[in-house]
Amino acid sequence: MPETRARLLAEAEVLLRTRGYAAFSYADLAERIAIRKASIHHHFPTKEALLAALVDEYLAKFVATLADLTATQPDVRARLRAYARLFFEGIERGLLPLCGALSAERDAMPEGMKPVLERFFQLHLDWLVAQIDEGIAAGTLSPQIASREAAHLLLGALEGGSFVAWALDDPTTMLRAFDSAMQTLESNRTTPATRRPSPRRSS
Repeated sequence: MPETRARLLAEAEVLLRTRGYAAFSYADLAERIAIRKASIHHHFPTKEALLAALVDEYLAKFVATLADLTATQPDVRARLRAYARLFFEGIERGLLPLCGALSAERDAMPEGMKPVLERFFQLHLDWLVAQIDEGIAAGTLSPQIASREAAHLLLGALEGGSFVAWALDDPTTMLRAFDSAMQTLESNRTTPATRRPSPRRSS
């Protein structure tokens, strides 16, 4: 049934983002939604198949979310802060970022999932680079920054800040890390110069 599959993926995501890939089993999943393990195997024959389906669906939703942010937030700084809120909302629910949780267990994951994890992070970085380039062109971000390095700075602040916030049970820790990174990007920014009238020559 489609509803059972959707519930399995939703509960598996929670387990993955709270316990980690290696630490949860089909028995844990069966207990959470009160079904037999055999029923889980019917939908996902292996744990690797479950992980692949979970990541595929998550990525599709994430791409749509980024597209929505780009379309609905005309200001780059507001767009980046809305992106940061995605991490904050997860931490508020007691969930680590999915890409961070997967990365922490990279060696425990099936080999076939490692390129997917790399693609996941690259998706974040490519979107951030595009926003930063736009902000530099608009004069809302400093022209002195390199967009690729700045993207790594922001993503590192959010991913690393999420783990610190998780440890301290304080979601605002992550936002403070992000705000500090944004201040670096916004410092010394320039605004389009106002055209001054040419001086009049005396006759």
